[in-house]
Amino acid sequence: MRVSRFAVVVLLCSSGFTQAALVNGINAIVNDTVITYDQVERGIALIADGLVRQYRNQPQILEERLKKLRADQIEELVERQLILNEFKTAGYKLPETFIDDAIRDEIRKNFYGDSARLTKTLQSEGMTKEAFRQQQRDRIIVQYLSKENISSQKILVSPFKIEKFYASNQEKYKVGDQVKLRMIVLSQSPAAEPGRAKKLAEEVLKKIQEGAAFAEMATIYSEGAQRAEGGDRGWVDRERTDLKKELADAAFALKSGQVSGVIEQPEGCYLMFVEEARPAHVRPIADVREEIESTLKAQESAKMRKQWIDRLRNKSFVRYY
Repeated sequence: MRVSRFAVVVLLCSSGFTQAALVNGINAIVNDTVITYDQVERGIALIADGLVRQYRNQPQILEERLKKLRADQIEELVERQLILNEFKTAGYKLPETFIDDAIRDEIRKNFYGDSARLTKTLQSEGMTKEAFRQQQRDRIIVQYLSKENISSQKILVSPFKIEKFYASNQEKYKVGDQVKLRMIVLSQSPAAEPGRAKKLAEEVLKKIQEGAAFAEMATIYSEGAQRAEGGDRGWVDRERTDLKKELADAAFALKSGQVSGVIEQPEGCYLMFVEEARPAHVRPIADVREEIESTLKAQESAKMRKQWIDRLRNKSFVRYY
């Protein structure tokens, strides 16, 4: 049951709560709804546990991360309540069948279609079916009004904006030297005959030199993850490759159409084929146009959301503790 903000404050103070208790108990009030410390802590529990594990030996960083996490969660709950209040005051109605459908969908996706599993999960979490139904109702409302007010379909990005962004962010689209690479990987198992990988690599290389297709030989002999694709590693960027240094140096020493010799390493032997090589360059706008458009749409969407939430905030009572 909701109570007025005035009644909450009077009740807590008259019951002997200190100012510290008030701050600890309430994080914010939005109109007549209280956002409690417990709500915030439950909302961040999983992420907070991860942060504690990650920064257990860095207490100052951990404190800063947890502080930001709590602040973000409070803001998210405040914005959520502003949206729910807008739905209520604007006179919108949500058919109960929408909620029924959402619950059925939830059971199908996350509870193997078994409503009994949902019931047991709610009981283990101390949540009633009514509270779960309200949770689903609120989620639908927030999604619906957000889509109505911040639909990306309403955002149009002109070619001029895309070209301007591209011109101002050339560094972002720079790539290093690249090769389109195929590899044959022949592992040297400790239990195998010494020199087995090198001997096989030399035999495969001879077949390639005699005219066998590198991709075909990779499909037959390679033990690498890309065997089914004929050893195809795609475009490899010198600045961002996951190849070990010795292999990267060998790959980028090859020219287009060249096959390496046998590259012997402690773990095995490698053969490389560079299908095409290209020097460091800035990716052409045609290659990044869609990426830029998505970036600009996301920026505009964030701007629209802020403006919308600010409008809701301006006609509501919001107080932080």
